[in-house]
Amino acid sequence: MNSLLRQGLRLGSCLPAVQQQIHTTAVHRTFWEREKKSGYKTKLPEPSKKQMIMDGLRDLKEEMKLWRQEVKEQFESDPILVFRPGETDVVFDFKAPDVLDKWTVTTDADHGEGKSTAALELSAAGAGLFHGEVNSDHTKDGIIKRTGYANIRTKRVRKSFKRESTYDWTQYNMLVMKVRGDGRSYLINLHTEGYFDLMWNDIYHYVLYTRGGPHWQIAKIPFSKFFLSSKGRVQDRQGAVQLNRVTHFGFSVAAKKGMDGPFGLEIDYVGLQYDPSHREEFAYEMYQTPKYIVAT
Repeated sequence: MNSLLRQGLRLGSCLPAVQQQIHTTAVHRTFWEREKKSGYKTKLPEPSKKQMIMDGLRDLKEEMKLWRQEVKEQFESDPILVFRPGETDVVFDFKAPDVLDKWTVTTDADHGEGKSTAALELSAAGAGLFHGEVNSDHTKDGIIKRTGYANIRTKRVRKSFKRESTYDWTQYNMLVMKVRGDGRSYLINLHTEGYFDLMWNDIYHYVLYTRGGPHWQIAKIPFSKFFLSSKGRVQDRQGAVQLNRVTHFGFSVAAKKGMDGPFGLEIDYVGLQYDPSHREEFAYEMYQTPKYIVAT
């Protein structure tokens, strides 16, 4: 018995040293995400109970309206069955009522990382005007290295009663938009947020080159040209856009290579088109990589 007590005392004296060697902070893994915003959560003041009840009743009215529209469409059963070549089906039209409520504007200043500003308004021509100023000056906290960006994107497509949904663009192979820019290059973003956390940040990109000047331009971009990235890194393992899983659409602009200053992109509409002469499925060369490699 005495020997057992002596061994217990020796073990107890070793425990503090063992605990000091064990790392007890949160583990950050490449293949695991805690939540979709990756830590970027803006704390908002909590509304009162009265305000929550009023907001709930207002939302219920809107949700019932969406539900009635879904039932009506279900009974009508009038899908688009013929996609005529050269005919553009408009998806995002800035001449529609309450169109600005369907978009979200973000910059690096929203999370205290930079000094860029941006806004989305209606221009004198009745189009959407994405404008502001990008600034590459960043917060001197020893963590942030590069900033200077602004972004707009559509809100998550959903059905009634907050049921998340996706766009289904499988019948099209072209993205068509009528824009008027300032000579800058903008990034077109197609979000294809998946079910698993590995796919929360999957975005397909392509560059929109604007001419500048007073004239409008029609940009016609094949979906086969878009490339996959996650958290700003181009992925080694590429593939075509999953057109049946598009959740958001947007534009980004950055202050790279001394391109600080004001910017402006005017958007009349964004649409889809079927071009039978375009048969390319994916424009980029595929590399054979081991299955355990996700990205670099």
